[in-house]
Amino acid sequence: MMRKHYIHLFSTLIVGMWMLVSCAIVDDLPLPLVKAEVTKLIVDGQCDEAGTGYSDAVIDKEKRTVDVYVNDLVQLNNLHINALQVSHNAEINVETPEGLVPISKYTDASNGKYLLDFTSPVTLVLSTYQNYRWTLRVHQVITREVILQNQVGKAVIDPVNCNVIAYVLPEQSLLSVSVEKFTLGGPNGTVEPDPTGQTLDFSFGREFQVRRYNSDEVETWTVYVYHADAASTASISVFPHAVKAYAKGQMQNGSTPVIEYRSKGNQEWSTLPGANVDAGSVEFSAVITGLNPNTEYECRVTAGGQTSAVTTFITAKALQIPNASFDDWSISGSGNQALYQPWGEGSEPYWDTGNKGATTVGASNSTYGQEDGRVYANLQSKFIVIKFAAGNIFTGSYLKTDGTNGILNFGRPFDSFPTKMQFDYKFKTSLVNRGGGKWDANYGKYITREVYDGMTGKPDSCQIYIALIGDKDEETYNGTLYPYIIRTRPSELNLFNTHSDNIIAYAQLTQGNDVTKWTTETLTLEYRHTDRTPKYIIVVASSSKYGDYFIGGDATLLQLDNIQLLYE
Repeated sequence: MMRKHYIHLFSTLIVGMWMLVSCAIVDDLPLPLVKAEVTKLIVDGQCDEAGTGYSDAVIDKEKRTVDVYVNDLVQLNNLHINALQVSHNAEINVETPEGLVPISKYTDASNGKYLLDFTSPVTLVLSTYQNYRWTLRVHQVITREVILQNQVGKAVIDPVNCNVIAYVLPEQSLLSVSVEKFTLGGPNGTVEPDPTGQTLDFSFGREFQVRRYNSDEVETWTVYVYHADAASTASISVFPHAVKAYAKGQMQNGSTPVIEYRSKGNQEWSTLPGANVDAGSVEFSAVITGLNPNTEYECRVTAGGQTSAVTTFITAKALQIPNASFDDWSISGSGNQALYQPWGEGSEPYWDTGNKGATTVGASNSTYGQEDGRVYANLQSKFIVIKFAAGNIFTGSYLKTDGTNGILNFGRPFDSFPTKMQFDYKFKTSLVNRGGGKWDANYGKYITREVYDGMTGKPDSCQIYIALIGDKDEETYNGTLYPYIIRTRPSELNLFNTHSDNIIAYAQLTQGNDVTKWTTETLTLEYRHTDRTPKYIIVVASSSKYGDYFIGGDATLLQLDNIQLLYE
């Protein structure tokens, strides 16, 4: 009996210790890493940095900052947020000196919008399993302008010290200068006394009382007018592309700019047609077309009888994309695990596909085909054992398979300015019959469900697009810097944002009808920024447009060949 008692006691101790250890193991398990991000911010009066049009908020995921510009009609201390979206249904709190306050506490009862004071940056704390601090910054654009009689160039306006310096022609008397435009309070502000349309003595600094729209604050501004150097009454600068160049400059008020250009070494000047020149009061901009790539040119402007110094510039090279005819492929492995790779054996990869993910459970669905001597990319949508996969090919690299999802890099180095992208393609659609899986709002799959519910039973569409981008979306992964990392796992979903300010130029084709014969398509690139040089090029082709969400028809086929960048 005693022995049984000892055995029972020993067993109890072992069970108790196992339970303690088990509890310790459970308690020590790390919480899932679910990064919460701001994905959209829209406020009243939103505009671009120049205040001349609309622009999306600039979201920096690495620094966790959001910058947005607004016009002068709104009040920063009572600014309505029309849309605020975050990933993963994260809880949103506003960080104040008193602590965290739920964003719902800032709701305006009259219209249900959030109402916040943006006179200084606002810190949002997004909570999933962890807390992520994001800084929202709203910049108010106050467009100020001063235009005087015989003014030379744009006035220098210092809003910090409330000073203005303007230059006029040497022959213009400072004792009697006519004022044509005077909007120091912005287009909707006021100036006292208002000098517009008057002739004033500017031989000394003159003071004006300025009030911005919807503001009780009155600022005292001082305006100084000086004579310009006769040799500097016309100027020009040029930003070259490959076959065109964007020029801008300053001139005297009331004059007409005449722009001339020539290739370096040529004795004859060509005059730019007036239709290519957009002239304001004291500034102008122009587009010089018909240039040759990788060529040195000279340019000058004449206005008001004065000719500027000669500006020299070199146009960009007309670059092409390697293996854009998809003639070179290599295969590793065999059978269902045969991995088709869009580069030749031993050559440097430029394109990649999602095959590394597909072959973990089935066969490659992005392969090559041959027809009448033509070798092309054969991109097949299909259901592979457990998940739908769209056929795809892209400039970049496949980085990792994450469960049944992928982590990819979009983009390769590129610093030229094509005007169009041309390619040959065929397309066979099928009805959408595959969705993105179970609806789980906590992990963002509600996006997939919403898209799928509106598409099921309808014809699938392919998509082909090109984007020239800068460096604002660069991200380091495993110690390497990449242009743009794509993640398809719903809890970390990060797809290509076609509205990003990082995009310099963009064009796309979405096709939902059958194209049974090889057809040549040409996409014209829309340049959103003409004064920025691209750092990377992204070209993506997918047999199913919503393949990133694992949505499509499992018999959809896109065949692609002969991609060419055009410079014309």
